[in-house]
Amino acid sequence: MSKSDSLYNYTVTNIDGEKIDLKKYEGYVCLIVNVASQCGYTDSNYPALEELQQKYKDQKFAVLAFPCNQFGGQEPACERDIKNFANKFSISFDMFSKVKVNGDDADPLYKYLKSEKGGLFGSFIKWNFTKFLVNREGVPVGRYAPTESFTKIEEDIKKAL
Repeated sequence: MSKSDSLYNYTVTNIDGEKIDLKKYEGYVCLIVNVASQCGYTDSNYPALEELQQKYKDQKFAVLAFPCNQFGGQEPACERDIKNFANKFSISFDMFSKVKVNGDDADPLYKYLKSEKGGLFGSFIKWNFTKFLVNREGVPVGRYAPTESFTKIEEDIKKAL
């Protein structure tokens, strides 16, 4: 990855199958998270992520959720079913198509995020609901374990805003 790399250099596919240029989020603070509908963290994380989205969206903040089935097979569903499941939480944040976050065939966006913000296990993501905070310049400035307190994450979001 070059030093001029940023979130804005990537294109991803949204939950509806449309290609999305992440330049769309230029000037935003983003919290990027790998999600799974059958994970033990789902019922606490989806509402907390939505609360952050609602609280800070007017300050150019966005949650970007990427379903992933690499951890315990906890996201086996197709995109349509994932979207229907997420709607039970009345989420408004952007959802994307299922990706791999680890391994040689990991999504390029996740390879970038991990190269910039390694964790306890190096660049390897340990589980669902790992979060990356990206500043307004498109550069990762924080990485959070699935069990990290949302109070701490929110403090960092406020600083980035």
